Amino acid sequence: MPTPAATFDPATASIAVVTFNRSALLARLLESITLMDPKPGHVVIVDNASSDDTTEVVGSFRERLGTELVYRRLETNTGGSGGFSEGVRIAYELGSQWIWLMDDDVEVISDGLAKMGRWAPRFKSIQGRRYDYDGSEFYWQYRIAERMGIPIPFAPASFDASGFKPMNSGCFEGMFIHRDIVAQIGLPDPRFFIYWDDQLYGWLASRRTPSVIVDEFVLRRTREIKQWDMGVRHMNASSNAYRYYIMRNRAIIKRYYRSLGVYNPVLFGLGTALTFAKELIRLVFVERTLRGTSNLWRGLKDGRAIARDRDWAPMPALVDTPTP
Repeated sequence: MPTPAATFDPATASIAVVTFNRSALLARLLESITLMDPKPGHVVIVDNASSDDTTEVVGSFRERLGTELVYRRLETNTGGSGGFSEGVRIAYELGSQWIWLMDDDVEVISDGLAKMGRWAPRFKSIQGRRYDYDGSEFYWQYRIAERMGIPIPFAPASFDASGFKPMNSGCFEGMFIHRDIVAQIGLPDPRFFIYWDDQLYGWLASRRTPSVIVDEFVLRRTREIKQWDMGVRHMNASSNAYRYYIMRNRAIIKRYYRSLGVYNPVLFGLGTALTFAKELIRLVFVERTLRGTSNLWRGLKDGRAIARDRDWAPMPALVDTPTP
């Protein structure tokens, strides 16, 4: 059972949301925040240069959200990773002790912050559970095979009496992280643009503190995604942009691994090959096509330039900390 929440103050938490041209989904998320009890001290919305009515939608909630709303509209679309990097930066500079990250295609369960707060005195990197679009339990791959840098698809879904399971990954659809860990590992890396950024960030956090997924349903997904149902597990549809960044960004992970002394060329190469194969399976069984494979090859090619970049460096810590 979690430690009692007497030491957790909801006002010290900020929700950081990234959005792009999905004002209807964002409105649904903001509506759910109006119903939260308790509410966070701040809601930070990072708008990736949306061309729809996102600014007007945000403005319509400013007086009735029930907490301080901070809106930052970027000049260009920096992708999910750039948005979350900016969201974490803003929340950190606001003095937030806890930062709760989420996409715009979820809504918050009304007592979700209280549920997360029950675990806050015990852990500093926490992931809650989510309901899927249809109300079913959403399974997330919370463990990675570290040396290969890929999720473990058969990690157990059930919880024991402790109510939590160790994780070494992360998901920006619900990551709940303490500022002390952000200070040590730095901001999320905006160079990913999309894909792998949250997995790497969660992995970096797990190197600094015990990280857990807890048996608490705190979010509900509000966007239906085409998927291949495999029972407990499922495989979502993708896009050409995702396919490109899935392969290109393996090079960024490799650079982090090298900088931290955990890179194994054989095992990491195997992880890259398995990732490529998985995307081929996704094309065939989810999207019923083989068109799009060129984006996988192009991502691998562009990743080589990242691997050769002599000026590349990991995101810096926000404070000086000893190496673990």
